[in-house]
Amino acid sequence: MKHVIVDWDDEKAHTILANCRKAISDDGILLIVDFALPEGNIHSAGKLADIAMLVLTGRKVRTVQEYRDLLYSADFRLNRVIPVPSDLNILEAIPS
Repeated sequence: MKHVIVDWDDEKAHTILANCRKAISDDGILLIVDFALPEGNIHSAGKLADIAMLVLTGRKVRTVQEYRDLLYSADFRLNRVIPVPSDLNILEAIPS
């Protein structure tokens, strides 16, 4: 999924991920392509997206830890985070 989970609050994002978990086999992989805010004062286009989301929708871009917690709540485990040159990340989740 690309730029899907970021558009929803935690409750609705959990519902989307829980439905994905129902559809994915136990040996499947879920890929989320999106911004994941870095810790600390590090340049990231995701921070600009975070401000825009906050102003326009009242939502926010999640940190890696927030994605980890959200995925865990839907019976996934964040396996790895793969940075790509465009400031996006590929978050690889596997069923717990």
